[in-house]
This record gives sequence, C-alpha cells and structure tokens, in this order.
Amino acid sequence: MFDKILIANRGEIACRIIRTARCLGIRTVAVYSEADTRALHVEMADEAYPIGPAPARDSYLRIDRILEAARRAGAEAIHPGYGFLSENAEFADACVAEGKVFIGPPASAIRAMGLKSSAKALMARAGVPVVPGYHGEAADIETLSSEAARIGYPVLIKASAGGGGKGMRVVDGASDLAGALASARREAKSSFGDDRLLIEKYLAHPRHIEIQVFADTHGNVISLFERDCSVQRRYQKVIEEAPAPGMDSERRRGMGEAACGAARAIGYVNAGTVEFIAEGDAFYFMEMNTRLQVEHPVTEAITGIDLVEWQLRVAADEALPRTAEQLAIRGHAIEARVYAEDPARDFRPSIGTITHLKPPRETIHVRVDTGVRAGDTIPVHYDPMIAKLIVWDSDRESALARLRRALAEYEIAGVTSNLAFLASIAGLPAFAAGKADTGLIAHHMAELLPPRRPPSREVLAAAALRVLLDQQREAGERTASADPWSPWNQLTAWRMNGEGYQDLLFRDGDSSITLRVYPHARGGFQAEFPDGRAEISGAEFVRIDGVKIPVSVVRQDDEITVIHNGVNHTLHWSSLQAGSGEQEEAAGTLTAPMPGRIVQVITETGAAVKRGDPLLILEAMKMEYTIAAPADGKVQEIRYAAGDVVQEGAELISFSSE
Repeated sequence: MFDKILIANRGEIACRIIRTARCLGIRTVAVYSEADTRALHVEMADEAYPIGPAPARDSYLRIDRILEAARRAGAEAIHPGYGFLSENAEFADACVAEGKVFIGPPASAIRAMGLKSSAKALMARAGVPVVPGYHGEAADIETLSSEAARIGYPVLIKASAGGGGKGMRVVDGASDLAGALASARREAKSSFGDDRLLIEKYLAHPRHIEIQVFADTHGNVISLFERDCSVQRRYQKVIEEAPAPGMDSERRRGMGEAACGAARAIGYVNAGTVEFIAEGDAFYFMEMNTRLQVEHPVTEAITGIDLVEWQLRVAADEALPRTAEQLAIRGHAIEARVYAEDPARDFRPSIGTITHLKPPRETIHVRVDTGVRAGDTIPVHYDPMIAKLIVWDSDRESALARLRRALAEYEIAGVTSNLAFLASIAGLPAFAAGKADTGLIAHHMAELLPPRRPPSREVLAAAALRVLLDQQREAGERTASADPWSPWNQLTAWRMNGEGYQDLLFRDGDSSITLRVYPHARGGFQAEFPDGRAEISGAEFVRIDGVKIPVSVVRQDDEITVIHNGVNHTLHWSSLQAGSGEQEEAAGTLTAPMPGRIVQVITETGAAVKRGDPLLILEAMKMEYTIAAPADGKVQEIRYAAGDVVQEGAELISFSSE
C-alpha cells in the first residue's frame, strides 16, 4: 500500500478521499488555488501546495503544476477525484511518465471512452445496445440536419467529449437545430475544450440507470449493482438512489453483464460507471465514466464497501477484495446534492459567504460529505456544491422518510440553497411511488416551485424577537446602571400618554409589513400581526400564545433569515425613523445576475424588441444564461462586447420600455 498520495482535486471529493486515506494510515497531499487557500481540504490534508490562480485552467487543470507538487511532496500516487483532470488521458500518461501511480484506469481506457461517438461505436461492436443516432465526424449543418431528419425528431444534441449535462440540447424540430447546435458547441468548448457533437434519438420518458463496475489488474471485473439517477435538471443529477426502484433480478443481471462486457472491451481497471438509458423493457448504453462518481456513496451504503479504499488497493496492484458471489444488496440509500443555487431564479448559482451552516447529525442512517464550513465562500470559479446528503435504511420507504427529516434539519444561510427544492422532490407523490423518469422535475415544476407566499406569523414573530432582543442587549450594554431602579434599566417603551409600543417594519421582496409590538414588564411582547394579536417570547425557541415553535434565526446587519420547517425566509428590517431603506434599482438598465463572460450579443443599439426577446448570452459557472428584454421597448446602448468579462451587477444594456 502507498505511504503518501496526492489528491488532484478540491472540495468534498478531496475531503472524502482524505478520510479513507487517513483510516488506512496513508498520508495525504492537497493542492489548492488562490481561491482555496483556507479551504477545508487544505486544512484536512497532511501537506498542501499552491498551484496557481483561482480559475481552474490556471490551477486544477495545470498538469505541470500538479506533478511538480507531487514531486516536491514525494507522493507515490495521484488520485484525480472527479471532474477537472479525472478523465484526462494525457494526465494519466503524465503521471506514469513521472513515476507516479495514477489511481484510476489506464490512459487507453480513458481514450476509448473519452469521445461518446467512438465509445458508442466500440460498444456496438462489443454487443452492448446503443441508442440510435449519428456519431460520425462530420460537423457541417447539412450533414447534421440530414442525420437528424433520418433519426426523427425530437433529437438530443450531446457534447462528444463531455458529461454532466454540459452541451446538451433537446431539439423538437428542424427550425431549431442550427441555433441549438451553435449553443451546444459553445458550451462544450468552454466546458471540455472540445466542441465536437453527436446526435441521438430523444427518448420521451427514459430512466437513467448506471452500473458501478470495478476491475483489477488480475483480470477480475465485477458489477456492484445499479443506481437510479433519473431525477435530473438540465441533464444534471439532483437525487440518486440505490438500488433502482422496480429493478428485478433478471434485468439487474442483464445490465450488470452488459456493463462488465463494456469494461472488458476496453481493458478497464479500477472504479468506473457504465451509464444506460432505459425505456420500457429496453436499455441502451449512453457512456462510461472512467472515474469515481459523485453519487458513489449510495453504492457504498447498500454494499458496505468503501469504494475509495478499493481504488487504492487496486492501484497498489492488489486483487479485488471480494468476488461477485460475495456481494449482496443491503437496504436502500438515497443521495441529494445540496447546492448554493436559487431555484426561484432559474437555479442560478448563489455566490457569497456561508454565514450559517448546520447539517443534520451524522449517524449510521445519515451521512454528509462536504468540503465547506460556516464562513467559507462559494466562489464563482467552481461548481457550487455545498454537500452531498446520503441516507440509508432497511427499505426505500424508510430511507425516504430519513431523507425528508434530514432535509428539514439542514440549515444554510448567507447563500441561497436548493434545500427546500430537494424537500419538495422528496415529498412528491410520483417520486415516493418510485415512478421517476428524467422528466420528473420538468413535469412537476409548478408543484416543486410553488408561488412565493407572504411570511407566516411564526416567521414574523421570530424576526421581530431577534430585533427586539438585540435592541435590548445593545441598549443594556450602553446604558446599564448599577442602580436597579434606574430608568435607564427599564426598556419597556414607556410613554407618558398611552400604551408603550414599537413599530417594526420588515421588507419581504417588494412588499412591506409593519408589526406593532408592546413589551410586557414581566418579559415577552404582545404583537399585532396582519391576522390579529398574539403573545410572543423566546430566543432559541419562539413561543406564540404559549406554543413552542422551533426556528433558527440568522442576522447579518439588517437582513434576517428565519429557518422554519426546512425553509429559509429572508426579511429586511428597516428603522422607521431612518426611512424604509429601500433602494430603487437603476431604471432602464439590465444587469449581470452573476460574474461571467459575454459569449454573444444578439441585439444591436437602437433595435426595437418585444418582451422576452433574447438580447445577449452570458456564460457563468460553465452554463449559458440568456438575458432577455423585460418589456417591449428599445435598446439604447450595449455596454459590452462578446468576450468581455463582467462582474455581478454590471450594467449590460441600457433599455427603454414603451
């Protein structure tokens, strides 16, 4: 076994690998960019080396700098994690040339599966079923249009070199093909450095089933069963589970044999995942991920196997610790990906500092894989994942109940998260029934993202108590007197003529709510809510007319986040004496919702446009966002050109509405 390994990655996967290495007595070396100087994976590793500026292309994608760090540290092997260089054949070759063991498959296997088009041709020759499509090299619009017509619309465009939903577009008709191809090419080039595309028949109601395979250098290849990854948004997985609901033993055996056949066909070694798309009784090969998967913990939960430990042992030339006959499925596991993103704003990444982070308590039933802590910043340069929440129990119904409870206990503030959205999926009857396909989220979006509701009495009470108790504490610190009868110690809003009260103004989006509160000499307050009066008191717990309400309250200046029943409600408190504090947005401007790069300007100065017309395309977090006209009107000025890098809030276009 190795004495020291370097982990060529960051975030939760780096932390995950470090934990297993530590259990095996292996010393670990981290690498980090300027954005990750104080990151958790840097703190956890035994050693850490800087490798460059924040952008991944200048740090985590620099093979030379990673190998230099491994050389300086004296690491014997390099674990690529997932993402970044994990499926880069040149990196695997460079590690071997440097005398370092690459903890993954041989470069030849990575190359064989690196391009979806050639991989599917190889699988077809090996007898593995593939989706009908065009996987050729021609890239001209005439050939692609002809092939799409042959396949039959709707078709799916995919990046040949990629995964994770990047460069994917569904095209319903011939008139949409050219625009979709151009957009997919740009995204593929940005994400993978390769703009080659393929076209496949789009299946309307498929399930995404993947098989975890493992192979060693001694000729052993086994399947560690399946995962269902059908719950997706824009082809990116949101919730994964193992085993797949409704999977019978015959189909499991058939898919497992096909996956092992795919691994044998390319001389595979180490951990890999063969992904299939299934509809009805048929299943088709999609791609093979030649690395550890994000969702590997659900397989670990149902098999009792540490897949990272197996990776290390196989890389050290050991045989697989178990045979296929020694493997069995135990219970059911579900993983939910917790992201810093705003579902209500088309899932835009939420960039900023995590001011409050309280994950559910870890037990044999609950596991949290994370790479961040309270006080850490979600940077614009990398994937905005906060954590993976994994639950396990003896059956699916019990595991789903564990998931709902764990999501309700999870608390995040400072950045917007998708926790409430995940809870909505977990509570969806179709998901509970195990009937998910890849269109589940799209088909149920209205249920998963209901209209915004005014803050409840519980939320308003918690926010008001936080303001009032903070005021009492601050006033007491300023005016405290040793004389218990001093009037400066009586903070009861006393008035000469009339009952003492204080008005608290809260802003909830575009609306305002005023609460009138009356302090009691015995402690607590009486509050006038929009729907009537109630007695309120408490700090850690809020009491309304004596009823105890569990909430968490996080205050950052005048922004107050109340976490109640697993949902965040953010209010802004305004002092009535100082005015409401509302700030009008600059009229007539369209601003960047996040830092990014302008990839295309669609309109021109002076153009008359209709509401919803696309004006420009912004690329951020390796995704494209279309900035559209907010109303009918005219473009007054375009302030940036294609290729320009803009910061969040930058005025992109000056616009006048009719």
